[in-house]
Amino acid sequence: MLTLQDISYIHPNKDLLFENINLTVNDHEKIALIGKNGSGKSTLLRIIANEFMPFDGLVEKEDPPYYIPQIFGQYNHLTIAQALGVEGKLRALTEILNGQVTESNYAMLQDDWSIESRCREALSQWKLDIPDLSQKMGSLSGGQKTKVLLAGMAVHQPQLILMDEPSNHLDLDSRKQLYKLIETSSASMMIVSHDRKLLNLLDTIYELHPNGLTLYGGNYEFYRKQKMIEQSALEQDILGKEKLLRAARDKQRETLERQQKQQARGRKKQAKSGMPKVMMDKMKNDSENSFSKLKHAHAGKVEGISQDLKTLRSSLPDPDKMKFDFNQSDLHRGKILFNAHEINYRYTSSWVWEPPLSLQILSGERTALKGANGSGKTTLINLILGKISPQTGISTCASGKSVYIDQDYSLIEDGLTVYQEANQFNTNCLPEHEVKIRLNRFLFSRETWDKPCRALSGGERMRLMLCCLNIGQQSPDLIILDEPTNNLDIQNIEILTHAIRAYEGTLIVVSHDESFLEDVRIERDIWLETSQS
Repeated sequence: MLTLQDISYIHPNKDLLFENINLTVNDHEKIALIGKNGSGKSTLLRIIANEFMPFDGLVEKEDPPYYIPQIFGQYNHLTIAQALGVEGKLRALTEILNGQVTESNYAMLQDDWSIESRCREALSQWKLDIPDLSQKMGSLSGGQKTKVLLAGMAVHQPQLILMDEPSNHLDLDSRKQLYKLIETSSASMMIVSHDRKLLNLLDTIYELHPNGLTLYGGNYEFYRKQKMIEQSALEQDILGKEKLLRAARDKQRETLERQQKQQARGRKKQAKSGMPKVMMDKMKNDSENSFSKLKHAHAGKVEGISQDLKTLRSSLPDPDKMKFDFNQSDLHRGKILFNAHEINYRYTSSWVWEPPLSLQILSGERTALKGANGSGKTTLINLILGKISPQTGISTCASGKSVYIDQDYSLIEDGLTVYQEANQFNTNCLPEHEVKIRLNRFLFSRETWDKPCRALSGGERMRLMLCCLNIGQQSPDLIILDEPTNNLDIQNIEILTHAIRAYEGTLIVVSHDESFLEDVRIERDIWLETSQS
């Protein structure tokens, strides 16, 4: 069992990340931790894994956790044995078998005589053929590194498992294997993920905020329905507050106009009555003081309602704050954009596809490229974009504007500021204030306009990319998305989904996220097989 009591964490720069984190994970329970990028999900896992110390609070664990972090190259310098945490045992086993029967070797091995065979069997279950466990992790792909760490669960048989975006680099078959493992394992699990199919396998959803956790007692579908109910209630509150604000402003105007008329009438009566000037001045001051108090009272009420309304609107989900203005492509639906007849390409001695590839991409289609890692999806994309030419067969490409968007949103130039990047796409010579209005629409406030693009998160880079496409005069005829959701949280995936659904041009997507493919209304799949399959 895992218990967190009043956990808080403060960055080295003294900024509070989160506080009041209270959580219990019971034996065999499997929970999800979700929240916006930057909310501290990974940090909380690292606190539980003893990699970080909390600023305050208590972590109690009955069993040591097995921690699988996000893979971004941090293990490259380690061997596979080191990454699995078995290097010492393997070395001790080897030395004992070679005759170095020492007390220290026996103490290190801990009678775990099957450690090497268990490692190889666990790696084999994930289709990893690694004869030498001293091989460097840096020689593996992102998916292979993830599978090495997933294999470690079978090696160590932990009772508490922490996973941070475990499906990020996995192909579809490996994801299915991960889902089955999660379903059948008896271990307690705490998983950070944006993979909605994975989230639907878990018992409970916790949403992380700066001031604590919100519990949703069900899987992701239950969470999503609860959020829709919350949003509907929020929208009703906003409508009610807008109505109240209009009424308060009308009342303010009517009251002040009536008071001004009464003052004018009073001054006329006083002038006709021949009242002494001293008395008239006193009555005038009293009237002006009364008017000022009334004016401030109404202004305060209007301001209070306005602030309440602003707070409510700030709670709206991010997609509802945006407006997407993708223009329709000039290419008519059904025109052949890419035509290939028995094409192939090779990098070494082997051809990429067997048999050679024949296909068409039509204008307006929404297509997913599918296949195992290494099946030639990137090669086909480069052929479609005209970056390379087939070495056998014939291919033709229609002219038109294409945009290739990868998982790192590399079209964004790190050396530019947010405003400078947006202005790069201002081919229609929009005035500066209009560019900034559109940045605001995509959640880039005044404070972020001078922020360097290199400092943006994955979600921010994605939103800036969408903003740039909206600023451009004409939407592209073809958008190619290559694993676009890998570095996004759920909220930003929803933003991207809204945008792509509004786009009416031709769409090609490479993604292992089946939920995303369904949500952007993919019409057909193109399956690729390598010559080595």
